[in-house]
Amino acid sequence: MGRVPVSLPPSRWAFDPTAWPSDDAVAVGAELEPSTILAAYRRGAFPMPLDDVVPMVWWSPLRRGVLRPAALVLPRSLRRSRRRYQVRIDTAFEQVVNHCADPRRDGGWISADIRAAYVRLHGLGWAHSVETFDQAGVLVGGLYGLAIGGLFAGESMFHHATDASKVALIGLVEALRDEHLDQRLIDVQWRTPHLATLGAEAITRADYLARLPRLLDLPLPAAFDA
Repeated sequence: MGRVPVSLPPSRWAFDPTAWPSDDAVAVGAELEPSTILAAYRRGAFPMPLDDVVPMVWWSPLRRGVLRPAALVLPRSLRRSRRRYQVRIDTAFEQVVNHCADPRRDGGWISADIRAAYVRLHGLGWAHSVETFDQAGVLVGGLYGLAIGGLFAGESMFHHATDASKVALIGLVEALRDEHLDQRLIDVQWRTPHLATLGAEAITRADYLARLPRLLDLPLPAAFDA
């Protein structure tokens, strides 16, 4: 289970969507203090390193990938896979991040600074992991991200066994299931073909930003607030 998020002081950095360019990358600089990362998410941006660019790059995709929890697509084969695994929350956060950050992965982007920042946010009760274990108790898949009100901002996922990351996503949706489920949203950053098969859609940046205030006002789900 999670822990009650620790209140943080305001960031000294401002994220102003009205000044952002018509590009997925909207800003460069700032730092990865917890309050700064949270301020960015609350304004619709997130950090992700870009190649050898030394200052951090902040992104707010023009076409934002999102998944409405109630719209998750569960093929019959995935329902069978769900029964093969055990899903846990926040029992192996650092291991999940380490697997997601494995430099041998294609398209790996999680730097040491990013890893340290999210481990710190986990310790403060803001970042969470959903983990998939096989029948032998071995961690074989998972995902992590930030929970802010009714928004779960997914950062990365991994799998070492068939459907293990998809089952973690099912576990996330199950963790969000309460009377506010239809109002909650999972941010997947970009709608990939893989995520599209699970029900993810792409909305405009303007639409995403318009939804944020109401999302942020929702209570956390019990799984991330205990």
